[in-house]
Amino acid sequence: MHIGLIGGIGVAATVVYYQKLSAAVAAKGKRLDLTIVNADVQELIRTNLADDRDTQSKSYARLIDRLKAAGADCVAITSLGGHFCYDETVKLSSLPLISAVKPLDDYFVAKGIRKVGLLGTRVVMKTKLYGQLQQTQSVALEDEIETLGQAYQDMAVSGVCNPSDRDLFFDAGRRMVDTMGADAIVLAGTDLNLAFDGRDVGYKYIDALDVHIGVLSRLATGEASLQEVKADT
Repeated sequence: MHIGLIGGIGVAATVVYYQKLSAAVAAKGKRLDLTIVNADVQELIRTNLADDRDTQSKSYARLIDRLKAAGADCVAITSLGGHFCYDETVKLSSLPLISAVKPLDDYFVAKGIRKVGLLGTRVVMKTKLYGQLQQTQSVALEDEIETLGQAYQDMAVSGVCNPSDRDLFFDAGRRMVDTMGADAIVLAGTDLNLAFDGRDVGYKYIDALDVHIGVLSRLATGEASLQEVKADT
């Protein structure tokens, strides 16, 4: 299946999606059919903070039309923060949209995880992953959402995680585990791989990107159908 990705939000997130999806498909002995279009990260920041779902979903829809014209069979947004207008985008999309959020709940249940701590954009943390975790309890450091959200935004735009922000994210995760009872920390922002990058931080964390890549790789190799992954159209 030909996969379409909406990238550019930000560049580092796009790169890691490309790297991990390519590796996952190659590991299955298959060839990846992929097209990426570039969205505007500054536009996403503005629309996300203003909760301007109409403007962003229309921008996505234009990009999705380009992916369809290029032969893509389905599309994914390479940003959990960029999912804030997911439902609105589904209504406008000319291709099935593969959510990065919806597979997480079942994944956590399968792993025996009952409570997760969230790191990501301001909106992701405030809305507890858009309220889409129905089987799993989620927590965030409510009093520090602005600080953590700004640090995440700066990292996403620059494509670099400085040491002080890395320490900030690591410490926030530690406190959600130690004082809030989180079984694991969810890296609910694609660019957080820049901070964590497979490091041993002394607690369990799950990169939501990896769960999404698992779904997309099964579609790309024909191991799963759109109906099986419950794609939205």
